[in-house]
Amino acid sequence: MKIFCGRANPTTGSVEWLEEDEHYDYHQEIARSSYADMLHDKDRNRKYYQGVRAAVGRVKARGQKALVLDIGTGTGLLSMMAVTAGADFCYAIEVFRPMADAAVKIVEKNGFSDKIKVINKHSTEVTVGPDGDMPCRANILITELFDTELIGEGALPSYEHAHRHLVQEDCEAVPHRATVYAQLVESRRMWSWNKLFPIRVQTSLGEQVIVPPSELERCPGAPSVYDIQLNQVSPSDFTILSDVLPMFSVDFSKQVSSSAACYSRQFEPLASGQAQVVLSWWDIEMDPEGKIKCTMAPFWAHSDPQELQWRDHWMQCVYFLPQEEPVVQGSALCLVAYHDDYCVWYSLQRTSPKKNGRVHPARPVCDCQAHLLWNRPRFGEINDQHRTDQYVQALRMVLNPDSVCLCVSDGSLLSMLAHYLGAEQVLTIESSEASHRLMKKIFKANHLEDKINVIVKRPELLTSTDLEGKKVSLLLGEPFFTTSLLPWHNLYFWYVRTALDQHLGPGAVVMPQAASLHAVVVEFRDLWRIRSPCGNCEGFDVHIMDDMIKHALDFRESKEAEPHPLWEYPCRSLSEPQQILTFDFRQPVPPQSVRAEGAIDLKRPGRSHGAVLWMEYHLTPDSTISTGLLKSAEDKEDCCWNPHCKQAVYFFSTILDPRAPPGGPQSVSYAVEFQPHTGDITMDFTLKYPG
Repeated sequence: MKIFCGRANPTTGSVEWLEEDEHYDYHQEIARSSYADMLHDKDRNRKYYQGVRAAVGRVKARGQKALVLDIGTGTGLLSMMAVTAGADFCYAIEVFRPMADAAVKIVEKNGFSDKIKVINKHSTEVTVGPDGDMPCRANILITELFDTELIGEGALPSYEHAHRHLVQEDCEAVPHRATVYAQLVESRRMWSWNKLFPIRVQTSLGEQVIVPPSELERCPGAPSVYDIQLNQVSPSDFTILSDVLPMFSVDFSKQVSSSAACYSRQFEPLASGQAQVVLSWWDIEMDPEGKIKCTMAPFWAHSDPQELQWRDHWMQCVYFLPQEEPVVQGSALCLVAYHDDYCVWYSLQRTSPKKNGRVHPARPVCDCQAHLLWNRPRFGEINDQHRTDQYVQALRMVLNPDSVCLCVSDGSLLSMLAHYLGAEQVLTIESSEASHRLMKKIFKANHLEDKINVIVKRPELLTSTDLEGKKVSLLLGEPFFTTSLLPWHNLYFWYVRTALDQHLGPGAVVMPQAASLHAVVVEFRDLWRIRSPCGNCEGFDVHIMDDMIKHALDFRESKEAEPHPLWEYPCRSLSEPQQILTFDFRQPVPPQSVRAEGAIDLKRPGRSHGAVLWMEYHLTPDSTISTGLLKSAEDKEDCCWNPHCKQAVYFFSTILDPRAPPGGPQSVSYAVEFQPHTGDITMDFTLKYPG
């Protein structure tokens, strides 16, 4: 049986559904999953083990059999911990079939098949009774159903159902309790991920300012949390306005409700400023006394920063207030947290909601289109004034008073720059209705609705009538397309340029005129863990999981690089950056493949975890925009990456391979090929050792 899977197609700028093997999507989920990261999270594993031992001990002390329900068992690790701690029997629930199959094998290999039953169902489908999946209710509930937001993976409904149908009243629970914390801050950098700032354009007639429409100003923003590695945000990028506030707790040993709720905490601001952002995280206490605690607190709020555990499966949350609000030091306010069954959001109020009688607000939803079209990094990119200045300087070099400009990028402000810099006629192609509506609002707010012509169609369908019979003298692109996942997916601009060849006038200029693919070999401080085999975890053999991930990585897409925002993941370069391929946008896409082979010499000692790849766009011969490395790093410095873009990481298969020769590789050979019929880039890297 075949299934359909979505893949970005750079030749069309769209996501297309391809027929794949029935196991294909499962393998991708496994290969891209956080299972390896969780198994490497020693703090999490150790605290869970301590909590499980304590819970089993309390049940045994009451003279009862310890019957465990483990929801979301994954590898079966927590169930094996429970049996080792003395549990009489475990029911391990896992809804994802390939993972459930792996758990059965791991449990068997570790010798626990007689005391652990793996049930391949959603927990809400599990039955209890003589003919059910479980003969009776459990008296110990173990779960790991949490995401960065705590409740985003459906923890509340799952707990609610389990208490009603699967576990005994007053059961033991591991974890026993979770508490969500919040801290109010002012941060221009983080606020730039949520709102459109005024953008300044220096022209021959003076300064022009692109202002955001009032709809964008009033919009509460996207409803989803922005989860990031908050420890990588510099303290200089935000001002703390409040103490760390415990907003609400959930006791998992008692009946849990998934109903909407709100919680208010009064506080006095530590400083005056503009309240814009709520930083949030949580901790879990594995025991009723709260002595065994696992926390996601960032370094400045951690009780022992030296013991800070890196993890990628649980990070920290950034929430944006609906509007920025002035606060005065010492003048009491209320921070209010709301949640439904899956989401959390915040508001700032002068008095408690219980006192002012306000109705519980609905989850914020974008009504301006911008947050639907632009993700958080894209907001930051558009608000980057230095980046805008680079495009302005390049445009000055290629624009003429009689220029007919055609802009091709999703939701881009390039057309406005071209108009302000004196182009005779400016047109922009918006292939989606959402981007069309958004750009019309922005043009209207800046009185340009009659100055810039918006064409709503796919670029390859453009006709001479759309261009009012004129030829394009300047084709512009950032390039940026919302369907792009990997850096080179924006090569869709090249395909657009090729499709529009008949509409380009003699001597027409294309900006950017070219692009290049670059690579550097790096040693990650921590990110390597997500692709590193675990072997043994807390004394349990999980090699089967390692083999499963390795098998998953043998599938086609998994052999490719994967996108990561590397400003969040420190790494050190072991080589000099190297240009791998070039793409000349002044010419149409060639019919034949473009291939490059070579070697990257390693200049610095260290563990070669992978190669990082990115695109650079050459606007003019003297102006280049990098989506990756922003400056060369010294020997001991971390690399400095473009914070608005995801870079592509190709993890070497020999990460922490015990069979690797001592001393490390001398170089990394590569074979990289651009395939014009698919628009994709295939690659292979091989570590070369001495001798």
